[in-house]
Amino acid sequence: KEKAKVKKPTALKRDEQSIKSNLRNRSFKSKVTTAMRSLEDTLSKKDVASIKAKLNDIYSLMDKGVKKGIYKMNKANRVKSRLHARTKTISA
Repeated sequence: KEKAKVKKPTALKRDEQSIKSNLRNRSFKSKVTTAMRSLEDTLSKKDVASIKAKLNDIYSLMDKGVKKGIYKMNKANRVKSRLHARTKTISA
């Protein structure tokens, strides 16, 4: 005779928490990728003022992501560095 395995209340709570955090993290990452896509569009137009504004928005989002634990510090620094290098050639 086999007993049906029943999850303990703490395991159920952890499941619910992980689902919520996964949704929150995906939403935040989506916001970051949308901002990056917007920057790419602006780079093609070569509008220096809006490029700087959008770059600052991405910097802010990446720093908030690190603070919340969504991104690691090195990932955020790498992304910011690469974006800065891309914009530097246009704004110079």
